Amino acid sequence: MLFGLLLVGGALLVSHGLTLTRLEYALGLVAAGAVFVLVFVRTEVGLYLALLSMLLSPEFVLGGPGALAEYRQVVLRAEDLLLIVIALSWMAKTAVNKELGVVLKTPLNRPIAAYIATHLLATLVGYLTGTVKSAAGFFYVLKYTEYFVIYYMVVNNVQDRSQAWRLIRVAFFTAVVVSLIGIAQIPSGQRVSAPFEGEAGEPNTFGGYLLLMLGLGAGMFLESPRARIRTWSLGFLALAALPFLYTLSRASYLGVVPLLGVLALLSSRRRLVVGVLLALLVGSPLVAYLAPTPVVKRILYTFEPEAGQPTVAVGRVAFDPSTSARLISFQQAIGGWTERPILGWGVTGFGFMDAQFPRTLVETGLVGLAAFLWLIWSVLRSGFDAFRALRDPLERGLALGFLAGTVGLLTHAIGANTFIIVRIMEPFWFFAGVVTMLPLLQPEAARPGRPSPSP
Repeated sequence: MLFGLLLVGGALLVSHGLTLTRLEYALGLVAAGAVFVLVFVRTEVGLYLALLSMLLSPEFVLGGPGALAEYRQVVLRAEDLLLIVIALSWMAKTAVNKELGVVLKTPLNRPIAAYIATHLLATLVGYLTGTVKSAAGFFYVLKYTEYFVIYYMVVNNVQDRSQAWRLIRVAFFTAVVVSLIGIAQIPSGQRVSAPFEGEAGEPNTFGGYLLLMLGLGAGMFLESPRARIRTWSLGFLALAALPFLYTLSRASYLGVVPLLGVLALLSSRRRLVVGVLLALLVGSPLVAYLAPTPVVKRILYTFEPEAGQPTVAVGRVAFDPSTSARLISFQQAIGGWTERPILGWGVTGFGFMDAQFPRTLVETGLVGLAAFLWLIWSVLRSGFDAFRALRDPLERGLALGFLAGTVGLLTHAIGANTFIIVRIMEPFWFFAGVVTMLPLLQPEAARPGRPSPSP
């Protein structure tokens, strides 16, 4: 009887509330409630939803251009709200079932905690000293923390290899869909970007995402002995390479070089990779002739300064305004860092710069840069340990591809804020969680209990 009264009372309150709100808000609340219940009953559903929404969710802008920070808006996407609902449901489930735990012990726990703590501390000091003047600093740090929710959801909820591969298939399905959408944009003559990114789009972001996915696909192609998997991987590489080229993202192109270097160094089929690299090097004039005209023009544009625009020259080589602006931002970051060398100016406290390493240095100082490098080193070490420990060739290929993709993204970060961009970092931390857990998982039929990684 008590349960019935509570149910009726709750229904009355909800129905009354729905009549007082706009229809889209009411539908959003209903959808959030449905997701909460689904994730509470089956957490794997939440991971599927998160994977699909990473590149296929619309965005909402808070404030006008430059209203909150730097020269950009703070952008919320549907997956931000989705992740909040999923995280709340997950925490509610762990509160009911004490055996699940909230955070599983992994090799990345301490560097993740140090990274979040240093960014939070630097931003709080920035608020106190007046260098951070808006709510944007809080929003940015919150988004940085959001990426790690994906990682911990994976390591806490993936129980066996079959489940891990189901999630991986969904991640690649999303990549196939966004690649097809990117190919559909090519006839427009504009730079290709991910869907739902507004009128301007962010091709550099899409290029970084595809760089990671190409690395993963290449690793599986090289290591898998099964013809079916190799055929699928090769098809995926061909599909994703086309929109990748038409992003016209030079930072992404640059990341291909170290990505191939890692594959050549660690792959069991390194002769194939080295042979392809030598063929590309010897036949570079032919490659340049066959490459799409916009791609060649974009690369050559790097060395075309414009009159009346800021220009940086190294010797007799002068750079275009975009490249010059990045090099100038490096100089500005060094100057700003010397004024506040320990904790920096706080997140968004110094001004916008589209380069990860100088931005991390000037915003969080030596302490924040050290935490960031520790985190990246731990990710690479964890990926390499998984690569050595795994015996299944396809799983080794995934770990190899993740290593190659991570090194490629580190190069991409020279000309972009790679490691704070949501559409790159959410897939990145998903695969980081999978690669970390794969050596500890057993086949579903033989699984005796929950794995417990050593620190």
